[in-house]
Amino acid sequence: MRSQQVTLGRTFAVAFDHGDDFYTALDDFCRTNGVRQGFVPVFIAGFAEVEVVGTCGKLDDPHAPVWSAVHLTNVEALGGGTIAYDETADRILPHIHVSVGLKQHSAAAHTSHLLSAKVQFLTEMLVIEAAGPVMSRERDPGLYDVPLLRFGNALD
Repeated sequence: MRSQQVTLGRTFAVAFDHGDDFYTALDDFCRTNGVRQGFVPVFIAGFAEVEVVGTCGKLDDPHAPVWSAVHLTNVEALGGGTIAYDETADRILPHIHVSVGLKQHSAAAHTSHLLSAKVQFLTEMLVIEAAGPVMSRERDPGLYDVPLLRFGNALD
C-alpha cells in the first residue's frame, strides 16, 4: 500500500459538449487550465459510443490484466478516477473507471476501465487539482507492466 498526504488545489466543474471525444476534451481542459494532476471524484455522462476493458473470451491467465475492449453504444455512465502527469511526454495520464448502463437493454450495466468515449448530450464532472506531491504513473514489470500511481519520486 502507498499513501501520501495530498495538498489540494483548485476545484473545477466541467461540462463536455455533445459529440466531444471524452479523453480529448479532458486533455484540452487540463491544458487550458494548467491542471497536471488531480482527482475526478465523480462524473455523470451520456455516451453515444464507449469502449471499456473486457472480453468474452477465455483468459489464459485469470490474474493478468485484460487489455482488450468491449464496444457499447447509447449508454448512461457514472465514473471517477485520477489524473497523473507524464513529464517526459508532457501529457496527462488519466485513469478512469465507469459503470455504464445500456439504455436499450433495461439499463443492463458494464463496469470497467474506460478506454474511449464519445459524448452524447452531456458529460458533467468535478475535477479537483492536486497541488502536490507530484503524481505519476510508472509501469511495474513485476506486475504485468501495469501503470501504477506513484507519489513524488519513483523511490517514494
